[in-house]
Amino acid sequence: MTVPALAQRGVRAEPAKTVSSATGPSLREDLVGWAFAAPFVILFGLFLAFPIVASLLLSFTSFGLSDLQNPIGATFVGLDNYAKLLGDKTFWTALFNTFYFVVVGVPVTLAIGLVIASALDRGVRRFRTAFRVGYYLPVITSIVAIAVVWRFLLNPDVGLVNLVLGAVGIKGPAWLADPVLAMPSIIAMAVWRNLGFAMVVFLAGMQSIPTQLYEAASIDGAGRWQAFRHVTIPMLRPTILFMTVITTIGYLQLFEEPFVMTGGGPLDKTLSVTMYMYQQGFTFFHQGYASALAYVLFLIVAIVAFFQFKFLRSDDA
Repeated sequence: MTVPALAQRGVRAEPAKTVSSATGPSLREDLVGWAFAAPFVILFGLFLAFPIVASLLLSFTSFGLSDLQNPIGATFVGLDNYAKLLGDKTFWTALFNTFYFVVVGVPVTLAIGLVIASALDRGVRRFRTAFRVGYYLPVITSIVAIAVVWRFLLNPDVGLVNLVLGAVGIKGPAWLADPVLAMPSIIAMAVWRNLGFAMVVFLAGMQSIPTQLYEAASIDGAGRWQAFRHVTIPMLRPTILFMTVITTIGYLQLFEEPFVMTGGGPLDKTLSVTMYMYQQGFTFFHQGYASALAYVLFLIVAIVAFFQFKFLRSDDA
């Protein structure tokens, strides 16, 4: 029926509605969206973006304790702070210690976490939830509290570890005072604390693997080890990459463990880059130099993560 015919019958024709979605959201929708995002944007700008930019600017100055009253008056030194790092033996010692911690700690953490996840996924049947909670509990416990407890356990005189060794006729060493054993002791504590997180992530990845793959492998005569090697590991490559990158980034920022347990000693054998940065910034008040240390560490983390993604990601990723 035509529009004039409708008018003759007293029916009012409604005007066609325009579709605004083709031209994008309206100004009102934009304002509503920004209103909801404003709290995060403000907090991000004040407490993250601004400090990042400020620390970058500080890394090109000689900002120190005398400049706190007049930050704008800090002397611009260009790349001198970065050049100074090249001849700083303490920095290279801290960098070596940090990489030692990462190179040993990351593979051990992931390997033990993978073994435990595999046992909980296909081996352990009873009290599985209790085991998961027990392994994950150190992850959510305060790192400072854990470090204090481990420092007591490794005490050469009254520590539980040396008391157990003494009970079987072995004289325990001074774990945290020995330049050779101090870093391995910290690595052992870090592995124990973080393997629970690796276990949970690996377990989630294993439970997403189709059971048909294991059934097919079993039909082909594959044992448990062969199924783990040829089915579980290939299917977990994205998970392994994720855990490798996340764990490496966390271990490169080693701070609380040596700070509480050894103070960076003995003989700087447990001094990390972040701990050295803390000393320069808040003990000696060389904030400009500390900022340069922070950005060098950021660059190292970015380079390491890049190469991990390059060599560890699957071909179809």
